[in-house]
Amino acid sequence: MTQPTLIQRGHAGMSVLPEPLPVALALAACGVPVLPLRRGKVPFGNCPACAGNACGGRPNMKTAGPCRCPRVCHAWAAATTDPAVIVSPPWAAAWRRAVCVAYHPGAAGLTVVDLDDADAIAWARTALPATRTVATTRGEHWIYRGTMASHNAVRPGVDIKSSMSYARYLGPGTGHLADLPDAVRALTVKKPSPARPAPPAATVPVGRGGAECPHRTPAYLERGIAMAEQRITEARSTIHATVYRTFLAVLSTHGRCGCLTEAHVVRLFTAAQSKGETLRHCTDAWTNARTTLGL
Repeated sequence: MTQPTLIQRGHAGMSVLPEPLPVALALAACGVPVLPLRRGKVPFGNCPACAGNACGGRPNMKTAGPCRCPRVCHAWAAATTDPAVIVSPPWAAAWRRAVCVAYHPGAAGLTVVDLDDADAIAWARTALPATRTVATTRGEHWIYRGTMASHNAVRPGVDIKSSMSYARYLGPGTGHLADLPDAVRALTVKKPSPARPAPPAATVPVGRGGAECPHRTPAYLERGIAMAEQRITEARSTIHATVYRTFLAVLSTHGRCGCLTEAHVVRLFTAAQSKGETLRHCTDAWTNARTTLGL
């Protein structure tokens, strides 16, 4: 596999990363899709034309989707290996403001196990096979060859970043890339919930004539998710509170009938990240909203 060459070998003797743009171009030349991160180490927000995914968006795509916006929009989905795009005027302006480089691991054929603290690192050393390791501010990135769905908080201090996610590039690291082990994939498998008594009949009322729950009507659900995205992306202040209240509203309407899918949650998280929220903030807000509603 030749795509993640820079991550496998890196720049000999590099102890401090150079300016973001040269790093991005070097990674892109190795087939690793890159995007700039602004202050707060988050992606640049969508431009006005793409706010609320009015452009058609690409939050559910593994690569660039129908939107052809030349700006750095749609967070991880904007990641590219095209040098002409990377140095284009809209992107050049973003690189001048960027604090670091991020990449889309899944599109590069990689999975990053993000270990946030010493306890998580200690667990990984006993539970996971050795692989390429990159030091982070508080912990380590363990990088494996192979892709999977991204998941947050699979255990204390452990996130998985692969498809539909981004990771900061923090240098070449040390060690050789190992294949993605089943032990990492198993972290995302939900254990069966304890058996619960069957709910009483007709817990969810139906309309006249036995119509399906309206939450399962595609247009009804789509309108609700689109309105939630718009509410987040148009927020001018109190972003944390707006994200939480929006998640709470979505869950209060759609959280009990089973119609929400992972794709819907990704759309909401992407909208929040475009406003500067981190993946951890999104996860915490979602969890807190579920707890408030008793879900």
